[in-house]
Amino acid sequence: MDIIKILQIGNEDWNEKYTIPENVKVYFCGENIVPQKQIFDIAFVERNLDEQEAKIVYAMTATYAFFALDGLDMNEPTNDIYVRRMGQTISEKDIQDFLLNDARNYFATVYGEKFIPNTIGIAQGFRGKISWQGNYSVSLEGDYGDHLNQIAFWRGNVPLEVGQAVEFWLEYKKSENVSISLSIKEFATGTLDDLINSWCFSEEELQNPIIIEGTRTRGSVFCSLNACGRGKLDVVALHDRYSRRGIGTLMVGGERHVTSEREEIFSYFDPGDMKPPLAVYFSGYKTREGFEGYYMMRKLGCPFLLIAEQRFEGGGLYIGSKEFENLMINIIDDHLNKLGFYPEQLILSGISMGSIGSIYYGCHIRPHALIVGKPVISLGGIAQNERLKRPKGFPSSLDLLNKYGGGMDEKAIQTLDNKVWDKIRNTDFSHTKIIVAYMYEDDYDATAYNKLLTELNSAGVQVYGKGLHGRHNDNSAGIAAWFKGQYNRVLKEDYGR
Repeated sequence: MDIIKILQIGNEDWNEKYTIPENVKVYFCGENIVPQKQIFDIAFVERNLDEQEAKIVYAMTATYAFFALDGLDMNEPTNDIYVRRMGQTISEKDIQDFLLNDARNYFATVYGEKFIPNTIGIAQGFRGKISWQGNYSVSLEGDYGDHLNQIAFWRGNVPLEVGQAVEFWLEYKKSENVSISLSIKEFATGTLDDLINSWCFSEEELQNPIIIEGTRTRGSVFCSLNACGRGKLDVVALHDRYSRRGIGTLMVGGERHVTSEREEIFSYFDPGDMKPPLAVYFSGYKTREGFEGYYMMRKLGCPFLLIAEQRFEGGGLYIGSKEFENLMINIIDDHLNKLGFYPEQLILSGISMGSIGSIYYGCHIRPHALIVGKPVISLGGIAQNERLKRPKGFPSSLDLLNKYGGGMDEKAIQTLDNKVWDKIRNTDFSHTKIIVAYMYEDDYDATAYNKLLTELNSAGVQVYGKGLHGRHNDNSAGIAAWFKGQYNRVLKEDYGR
């Protein structure tokens, strides 16, 4: 587990006053606060800061992890950083308990993973129908018996350290007369039969993420699914991620949003200096669950919102059911309202998979600017390219085609292509700047930029384009450099930052 780094600004060194756990390191600052390049996991302020000190502390601290001593009559610089870092107060009598029990949840590492269908094993005793929907889900249909019995299990165990909490979320669909439960067993590391602990979670408990904790010794966790009744059961995915025991999902302050179909969206909001614009960044393709772009967006100084989703393998390109898409729009609208901003004070951005999130929801919200790199827009065409132009390069595109195009034929390809292009054709982008960096020989969607120019029906729309030679992933560094440069240009020219 990570060492938790705490910045303490006060008059008495906590290393001499409190019992400090082994995994916590307290950096005491008395009268002099020395600037450091690192960002501390937690900061505690017991005295007021002057303006220069506040600037130094702001640069070294994280949002949602800033604490002021209860009763401190904060001056303006201290209160300003307290507000911008979404601060909390803590009483002196609670500090020792916080260090022993709560500090462990502020670890820096963000980790989550998803067990996809090809990691699922089906119990040998099941005699019903089994079908695989690519790498999206496994469908079972038949009689599971009158009592809950193991019906499926996941290959590959999850490591669990002493004192660590791991959160699980199961994506599934089922017939009403099928009942399920999730069984989790922890074995001592290096053994096959030394059972340390076991849990069984009912269907009711599975309505929320479940959390288990390592207590006795280092172990590994084995997960299996139990079922009874008769009907259909679709096993989509089992997610596991490091748990922060209620102070945020994935990151401290991270939020989790879920649809009635158990599909998740993750968001992380940082208020920055609370001045326009709100910059939204959609994460790209990744098999490790988490957010992208945190340090890049933090450097901008303005409020920013990170968005991620982990459906399919590596992400589902941000499209989905009406409920899923409305939830995505509501997340962005809610943060605009929280800041008191309007759409003209909004920038949507992303690279590769993140580009489609920006463009697709830009059609709904019509922001001041869209800043995208390596755009992917013809989603059906991307799947079509998997056969000859990009064999085995992005197989998730075929799962997306099957689910949202309704098949694997030419009609399905056109249906999925039009899902995005129809929105673009019918959107007034006359007050939006569209800024695009693209690859000339892109093997995902080579036509995205040129087709965008021809399909835009808005009078007066401003489009800025930069082409680089290579396939989709041949010059990510060049795309990223231009992307950051354009962000800085828009902030300077349009918002005086």
